[in-house]
Amino acid sequence: MVQMHMPVGLPPAHDGGPGAAGEPATSSGPAGALGWWRGRTPAYLREFALVAVLFCAYKLGRLVAAGDVADAFTNSWNVWSFERLLHLPNELALQHWVLQWPHVISAANTYYAVVHFPLTAAFLVWLWWRDRARYRWIRTILVLMTAGALLVHVLMPLAPPRMMTGLGFVDTGLVLGQSVYASPSAQSMANQFAAMPSLHVGWAFVVALGVVAASRSRWRWIAVLHPLVTTAVVVVTANHYWLDGIAALLLLGFAMLLAWPLRESAHRSAGNRDESRGGHRAEHHAGEAVVDRDDRPVRHDGSWWQRGRHLDR
Repeated sequence: MVQMHMPVGLPPAHDGGPGAAGEPATSSGPAGALGWWRGRTPAYLREFALVAVLFCAYKLGRLVAAGDVADAFTNSWNVWSFERLLHLPNELALQHWVLQWPHVISAANTYYAVVHFPLTAAFLVWLWWRDRARYRWIRTILVLMTAGALLVHVLMPLAPPRMMTGLGFVDTGLVLGQSVYASPSAQSMANQFAAMPSLHVGWAFVVALGVVAASRSRWRWIAVLHPLVTTAVVVVTANHYWLDGIAALLLLGFAMLLAWPLRESAHRSAGNRDESRGGHRAEHHAGEAVVDRDDRPVRHDGSWWQRGRHLDR
């Protein structure tokens, strides 16, 4: 009788159950579920889900920041008084000056209502397509800044200037029929007490930062107009005080500090891409005749141009 012997050192065969050969082992629990989801979901869908959560958190933050109506109005009075101590420009005087031109106010209301979310979303899509490393840096800044803003919203509910009718502010959106908020009942007003910091201003500055950092076009500096226009819009429409925007910039600086390692990673990644592109360009031009301004040939070594070294032999 012939006896079959298993080769020494080989593991016993599996019957195709859990842990069978060819199947990756997965851990149980939330960590395992997260790993399974990451492994089977395209990166763009994961980022879409994360950004969707960010936008939902922004909306829910306005509901969470209900607070007490009296506290919200007291805080608003305190902010107004503190601004006068700091000698900041008077928002009320600025609004009344712009009210002379109803078309300008109407355009400001539209900008406030329409541009904020769509432009931020379009910017994130563009940055994801253009530069993944810088996208992760900017996305992290947005998440950190929004989380910090929601915390301030909860701890310090603040009535926006447009509700401070006793000071003379005008709710331009309500007057011109362009308000993005509900009627000013007690409940709906409580949902609008998330005025400090201004995420309209904060997100606009992040968009400008990302465009300037990721683009090489000389026109990229036009993006700086977006946060400047946004700041002017939120003030003349009486949706925010100057200090709301200043608080957003302080949060942005803190978020950038926390996300600094990702920025360094993005710069290294950009440097590697530049070297790769330079190498490809050099290989493409290798062997081609190159001349200088005097029509004399210029020597190169196949990878880096050696301009100024002439073949005078």
